[in-house]
Amino acid sequence: MMNELSLLQRIIVWILPVVFAITVHEVAHGWVAKKYGDNTADSQGRLTLNPIKHVDLVGTIIIPGLLLITGTGFIFGWAKPVPVDPRNFKNPRADMAVVALAGPVSNILMAIFWALIARVGMTIGSGAAMIAEPLIYTGIAGISINLVLALVNLLPIPPLDGSRILSGLLPNYWAWQYNKLERFGFIILLLLLSTNILGTILAYPLFIAQQLFFSIAGLSAG
Repeated sequence: MMNELSLLQRIIVWILPVVFAITVHEVAHGWVAKKYGDNTADSQGRLTLNPIKHVDLVGTIIIPGLLLITGTGFIFGWAKPVPVDPRNFKNPRADMAVVALAGPVSNILMAIFWALIARVGMTIGSGAAMIAEPLIYTGIAGISINLVLALVNLLPIPPLDGSRILSGLLPNYWAWQYNKLERFGFIILLLLLSTNILGTILAYPLFIAQQLFFSIAGLSAG
Protein backbone atom coordinates (compact mmCIF):
# COMPACT_ATOMS: atom_id res chain seq x y z
CA MET A 1 0.00 0.00 0.00
CA MET A 2 2.88 2.38 0.79
CA ASN A 3 3.99 2.24 -2.86
CA GLU A 4 0.84 4.18 -3.76
CA LEU A 5 2.11 7.25 -1.88
CA SER A 6 4.40 9.99 -3.16
CA LEU A 7 7.69 10.63 -1.36
CA LEU A 8 6.22 13.62 0.49
CA GLN A 9 3.20 11.59 1.56
CA ARG A 10 5.45 8.77 2.79
CA ILE A 11 7.49 11.23 4.85
CA ILE A 12 4.32 12.65 6.41
CA VAL A 13 3.00 9.17 7.16
CA TRP A 14 6.25 7.88 8.65
CA ILE A 15 7.52 10.85 10.65
CA LEU A 16 5.30 10.47 13.73
CA PRO A 17 5.63 6.66 14.06
CA VAL A 18 9.41 6.81 13.57
CA VAL A 19 10.03 9.62 16.07
CA PHE A 20 7.84 8.10 18.77
CA ALA A 21 9.06 4.53 18.20
CA ILE A 22 12.62 5.69 18.80
CA THR A 23 11.70 8.05 21.65
CA VAL A 24 9.52 5.64 23.61
CA HIS A 25 12.17 2.93 23.18
CA GLU A 26 14.71 5.08 25.02
CA VAL A 27 12.26 6.30 27.66
CA ALA A 28 11.40 2.66 28.41
CA HIS A 29 15.06 1.95 29.18
CA GLY A 30 15.25 4.92 31.54
CA TRP A 31 11.91 4.17 33.21
CA VAL A 32 12.82 0.56 33.98
CA ALA A 33 16.30 1.61 35.12
CA LYS A 34 14.67 3.97 37.60
CA LYS A 35 12.48 1.13 38.88
CA TYR A 36 15.68 -0.83 39.53
CA GLY A 37 17.31 2.02 41.43
CA ASP A 38 19.12 4.13 38.83
CA ASN A 39 17.84 7.71 38.55
CA THR A 40 20.48 8.88 36.06
CA ALA A 41 18.10 9.32 33.11
CA ASP A 42 15.47 10.99 35.26
CA SER A 43 17.97 13.42 36.80
CA GLN A 44 19.08 14.46 33.29
CA GLY A 45 15.51 15.10 32.11
CA ARG A 46 15.42 12.14 29.74
CA LEU A 47 12.26 10.48 31.09
CA THR A 48 10.08 12.54 28.80
CA LEU A 49 8.19 11.88 25.57
CA ASN A 50 9.40 15.21 24.19
CA PRO A 51 11.28 14.02 21.05
CA ILE A 52 13.62 17.02 21.14
CA LYS A 53 15.26 15.57 24.27
CA HIS A 54 16.08 12.34 22.44
CA VAL A 55 16.72 13.25 18.80
CA ASP A 56 20.04 12.12 17.34
CA LEU A 57 20.80 13.90 14.06
CA VAL A 58 22.15 10.78 12.37
CA GLY A 59 20.02 8.06 13.94
CA THR A 60 16.67 9.84 14.19
CA ILE A 61 16.73 11.97 11.03
CA ILE A 62 19.44 11.13 8.48
CA ILE A 63 19.42 7.30 8.52
CA PRO A 64 15.60 6.87 8.57
CA GLY A 65 15.32 9.60 5.93
CA LEU A 66 17.82 7.95 3.60
CA LEU A 67 16.20 4.54 4.05
CA LEU A 68 12.81 6.05 3.28
CA ILE A 69 14.03 7.90 0.18
CA THR A 70 16.03 4.97 -1.22
CA GLY A 71 13.24 2.46 -0.58
CA THR A 72 15.42 -0.26 0.97
CA GLY A 73 12.37 -2.18 2.16
CA PHE A 74 12.57 -1.36 5.85
CA ILE A 75 13.28 1.65 8.01
CA PHE A 76 15.00 1.87 11.37
CA GLY A 77 16.91 4.39 13.43
CA TRP A 78 17.93 5.31 16.96
CA ALA A 79 17.80 8.15 19.44
CA LYS A 80 20.44 9.42 21.85
CA PRO A 81 20.80 6.56 24.33
CA VAL A 82 19.43 7.36 27.77
CA PRO A 83 22.17 7.27 30.39
CA VAL A 84 22.06 4.18 32.60
CA ASP A 85 24.53 3.49 35.41
CA PRO A 86 24.49 -0.24 36.29
CA ARG A 87 26.44 0.51 39.49
CA ASN A 88 23.15 1.70 40.98
CA PHE A 89 21.55 -1.72 40.46
CA LYS A 90 21.50 -4.44 43.13
CA ASN A 91 22.37 -7.07 40.51
CA PRO A 92 24.09 -5.03 37.77
CA ARG A 93 24.26 -7.54 34.89
CA ALA A 94 20.88 -9.18 35.48
CA ASP A 95 19.13 -5.85 36.04
CA MET A 96 20.82 -4.35 32.99
CA ALA A 97 19.47 -7.24 30.91
CA VAL A 98 15.93 -6.38 32.05
CA VAL A 99 16.52 -2.68 31.31
CA ALA A 100 17.75 -3.64 27.83
CA LEU A 101 14.73 -5.86 27.21
CA ALA A 102 12.41 -2.94 28.03
CA GLY A 103 13.26 -1.24 24.73
CA PRO A 104 12.13 -4.01 22.36
CA VAL A 105 9.12 -4.75 24.60
CA SER A 106 8.05 -1.11 24.31
CA ASN A 107 8.26 -1.41 20.51
CA ILE A 108 6.06 -4.53 20.54
CA LEU A 109 3.49 -2.68 22.65
CA MET A 110 3.60 0.27 20.25
CA ALA A 111 3.15 -2.08 17.30
CA ILE A 112 -0.05 -3.30 18.96
CA PHE A 113 -1.16 0.32 19.44
CA TRP A 114 -0.58 1.17 15.78
CA ALA A 115 -2.30 -2.04 14.68
CA LEU A 116 -5.38 -0.90 16.60
CA ILE A 117 -5.15 2.55 14.97
CA ALA A 118 -5.10 0.89 11.54
CA ARG A 119 -8.01 -1.31 12.64
CA VAL A 120 -10.04 1.81 13.40
CA GLY A 121 -9.24 3.08 9.90
CA MET A 122 -10.32 -0.23 8.37
CA THR A 123 -13.55 -0.13 10.38
CA ILE A 124 -14.34 3.39 9.19
CA GLY A 125 -13.67 2.27 5.63
CA SER A 126 -14.35 4.05 2.37
CA GLY A 127 -17.36 5.86 3.81
CA ALA A 128 -14.95 8.41 5.29
CA ALA A 129 -11.77 7.86 3.30
CA MET A 130 -10.18 11.17 4.33
CA ILE A 131 -10.19 9.94 7.93
CA ALA A 132 -9.69 6.22 7.33
CA GLU A 133 -6.72 6.34 4.94
CA PRO A 134 -4.37 8.40 7.17
CA LEU A 135 -5.15 6.06 10.07
CA ILE A 136 -4.46 2.98 7.96
CA TYR A 137 -1.24 4.27 6.37
CA THR A 138 0.12 5.63 9.65
CA GLY A 139 -0.86 2.40 11.38
CA ILE A 140 1.07 0.36 8.81
CA ALA A 141 4.11 2.62 9.26
CA GLY A 142 3.83 2.33 13.05
CA ILE A 143 3.64 -1.44 12.93
CA SER A 144 6.58 -1.67 10.52
CA ILE A 145 9.02 0.67 12.28
CA ASN A 146 8.33 -0.80 15.72
CA LEU A 147 8.75 -4.39 14.57
CA VAL A 148 12.01 -3.53 12.81
CA LEU A 149 13.31 -1.68 15.87
CA ALA A 150 12.39 -4.58 18.15
CA LEU A 151 14.07 -7.14 15.88
CA VAL A 152 17.20 -5.07 15.17
CA ASN A 153 17.71 -4.30 18.84
CA LEU A 154 17.38 -7.96 19.78
CA LEU A 155 20.40 -8.82 17.60
CA PRO A 156 23.34 -9.84 19.83
CA ILE A 157 25.63 -7.12 18.50
CA PRO A 158 27.08 -4.85 21.23
CA PRO A 159 25.79 -2.30 22.19
CA LEU A 160 22.34 -3.33 20.92
CA ASP A 161 19.83 -4.47 23.52
CA GLY A 162 20.21 -8.10 22.52
CA SER A 163 23.86 -7.99 23.55
CA ARG A 164 22.94 -6.64 27.00
CA ILE A 165 20.45 -9.46 27.42
CA LEU A 166 22.97 -12.08 26.30
CA SER A 167 25.67 -10.56 28.49
CA GLY A 168 23.39 -10.94 31.50
CA LEU A 169 23.14 -14.67 30.79
CA LEU A 170 26.84 -15.36 30.20
CA PRO A 171 29.38 -16.23 32.91
CA ASN A 172 31.31 -13.17 34.13
CA TYR A 173 34.50 -13.84 32.16
CA TRP A 174 32.75 -14.50 28.86
CA ALA A 175 30.45 -11.52 29.35
CA TRP A 176 33.52 -9.32 29.86
CA GLN A 177 35.17 -10.67 26.71
CA TYR A 178 31.94 -10.38 24.71
CA ASN A 179 31.36 -6.76 25.74
CA LYS A 180 34.76 -5.82 24.29
CA LEU A 181 33.10 -6.04 20.87
CA GLU A 182 31.12 -2.90 21.65
CA ARG A 183 33.74 -0.62 20.10
CA PHE A 184 33.11 -2.34 16.76
CA GLY A 185 29.34 -2.68 17.07
CA PHE A 186 28.34 0.36 15.00
CA ILE A 187 30.75 -0.60 12.22
CA ILE A 188 29.39 -4.16 12.18
CA LEU A 189 25.84 -2.86 12.00
CA LEU A 190 26.65 -0.50 9.11
CA LEU A 191 28.38 -3.31 7.21
CA LEU A 192 25.39 -5.60 7.68
CA LEU A 193 23.10 -2.81 6.48
CA SER A 194 25.18 -1.76 3.47
CA THR A 195 25.62 -5.36 2.25
CA ASN A 196 21.92 -6.14 2.77
CA ILE A 197 22.85 -8.96 5.15
CA LEU A 198 20.79 -7.21 7.81
CA GLY A 199 17.76 -7.20 5.53
CA THR A 200 18.26 -10.89 4.78
CA ILE A 201 18.55 -11.76 8.47
CA LEU A 202 15.42 -9.81 9.35
CA ALA A 203 13.29 -10.72 6.32
CA TYR A 204 11.65 -13.91 7.57
CA PRO A 205 11.07 -12.98 11.24
CA LEU A 206 9.81 -9.58 10.10
CA PHE A 207 7.39 -11.21 7.65
CA ILE A 208 6.02 -13.54 10.34
CA ALA A 209 5.64 -10.67 12.82
CA GLN A 210 3.94 -8.50 10.21
CA GLN A 211 1.49 -11.30 9.43
CA LEU A 212 0.46 -11.33 13.09
CA PHE A 213 0.19 -7.58 13.61
CA PHE A 214 -1.40 -6.86 10.25
CA SER A 215 -4.04 -9.49 11.07
CA ILE A 216 -4.79 -7.54 14.26
CA ALA A 217 -5.22 -4.48 12.06
CA GLY A 218 -7.46 -6.36 9.63
CA LEU A 219 -4.87 -6.03 6.86
CA SER A 220 -2.93 -8.38 4.62
CA ALA A 221 0.86 -8.54 5.07
CA GLY A 222 1.25 -9.18 1.35
